[in-house]
Amino acid sequence: MTTNDTTDGAVTGENLDKLNTNLRKVEELTQRLTQVLTHRSTHNAALDGPNQELFQKAATAYWSEAFRDPAKVLEHQLQFWSKSVTHFVEAQQALAQGKLQAPADPGPKDRRFANPLWDTHPYFNYVKQQYLINADAIAQAVEDVSELAPVEKQRLAYFSRQIVDMMAPTNFLATNPDALEKAVATEGQSLIDGLENLISDLEANNGELVVKLADDKAFELGGNIATTPGKVIYRNRMMELIQYTPTTEKVHKTPVVLFPPWINKFYILDLKQQNSLVKWVLDQGHTLFVVSWVNPDAAYADVGLEHYVEEGYIAAIREAKAITGQTQVNAIGYCIAGTTLSLTLSLLKQRKDKSIKSATFFTALTDFGDQGEFTPFLTDDFIDGIEAECADKGILPSVIMARTFTFLRSNDLVYTPAIKSYMMGETPPAFDLLYWNGDGANLPEKMAMQYLRGLCQRNELAEGGFDLLGHTLKLSDIDVPLCAIACETDHIAPWKDSYRGIQHMGSKDKTFIMTQSGHIAGIVNPPTKNKYGHYTNPDLTLDHVDWQASADFTEGSWWPRWGAWLKKRGGAMVKARAPGDSSHPVLGDAPGTYVTVKARP
Repeated sequence: MTTNDTTDGAVTGENLDKLNTNLRKVEELTQRLTQVLTHRSTHNAALDGPNQELFQKAATAYWSEAFRDPAKVLEHQLQFWSKSVTHFVEAQQALAQGKLQAPADPGPKDRRFANPLWDTHPYFNYVKQQYLINADAIAQAVEDVSELAPVEKQRLAYFSRQIVDMMAPTNFLATNPDALEKAVATEGQSLIDGLENLISDLEANNGELVVKLADDKAFELGGNIATTPGKVIYRNRMMELIQYTPTTEKVHKTPVVLFPPWINKFYILDLKQQNSLVKWVLDQGHTLFVVSWVNPDAAYADVGLEHYVEEGYIAAIREAKAITGQTQVNAIGYCIAGTTLSLTLSLLKQRKDKSIKSATFFTALTDFGDQGEFTPFLTDDFIDGIEAECADKGILPSVIMARTFTFLRSNDLVYTPAIKSYMMGETPPAFDLLYWNGDGANLPEKMAMQYLRGLCQRNELAEGGFDLLGHTLKLSDIDVPLCAIACETDHIAPWKDSYRGIQHMGSKDKTFIMTQSGHIAGIVNPPTKNKYGHYTNPDLTLDHVDWQASADFTEGSWWPRWGAWLKKRGGAMVKARAPGDSSHPVLGDAPGTYVTVKARP
């Protein structure tokens, strides 16, 4: 008999060797896990959830409701008890029949429960059904709380939903059939690989758990993403200015300067040639400059919005005018960069500076009166925690913002990727958009608090004015022709809020476009895809409901419509300009050096 032979199910020599190898790997990985958790960077505890006052108020309100209307509360309790007992009895009856099968009704469909075993196996079906019953009961209990302020009730609903999502049976190995099946099929190798993935993610973020969404080894900036040819022709401590190589023999006289958000990096607009807005703008015959923001560290703690305006916006516009010999530019601001473009426009108006010929806003908020899905994170307890975190580190670390954004879609952006990576041992996909999503940037302490306190919490820009650089900046000052693009399902900058801010602006020439899809896909929507359509309506006096109801829908991308709008403001055609000039020597190739700096907690 050889060592690989087996009788009566005994472990073979080959399997035993593999088992011992995996056990040694577990020991090594355990040591690494202990090491990274021992030396993990910490963050302010207030950022992990609401203070206890919210739950105390919720409990008090719930019991007050129970005393005032006990029949209503008892009815809901009895419904929960009845469903739970009935569910248990049905499961027992199915087992008593001696057949390994679930009750006839497989329950509601949910993408998390796609494995057939959730519907056919009595154990997994019982776990799923009881989880859904519990989730409904919690949602009903939150709905029953009537003595909370609207903001507090919204926060309670959000955080209770987070708890429900976290406790889903798919998130635990013992109750996840996909993970268990793979562990058996791979003789435990999937669990070893998953533990390796978990520890690697912890090590990459100084002990903070940030689920890696994409295979970062699959991408190289300037290699297979962000490849549109161009040159860095100016650099200061805030940004690198890239002038892109023209793709047409002639270009419009008035250059275009694009300001991307500094929460993320600019190459979302230049992921690949097929969907690159950067390349598309060049192909329309424009001289294009794009700002690549610095990824700040603690040395930038005292940098505020005034520095982004002066050393970012005004500096970039100044250099673009000097290189092209023009007196004006057409400016674009995306997300927070659109918000700050509005500040810049007001400032230039008050300075009697007409350097900006037209302004385009991509998914930009300027009126924060309705905080939407971000309400749970914009109350004082959470912002106080951010302020303490910033004071401690000099920056608002990218990991804090990334976690906030991802938990708005926790099942899609946290739990599902974590299950695949940590329980299934899968390598994250080579997906350029998810790679970009994980390549965030820090925010300087001062700037972060100006934005969160002055703009988001107090809504000063839309209500009375925002004080900056010795001026009180107002939306009504903005009088240049403008075009705003908002996205129908955007959960970061809801279109109705973007629309309301545009209504406040003083321009007589306004165009508002609402595209289908969300914050990224709605903007990165090339005409060749023919994927998402868009809405237009020239009557911006209407409220957002009536505007949409009477808007015209057009199939296909909004890019050509905006391109026609921009063309009218581009001026006459002149010979295409090579990047830089004698006073602006080339400092390097696009995408530059600032974009390659990674944020770390």
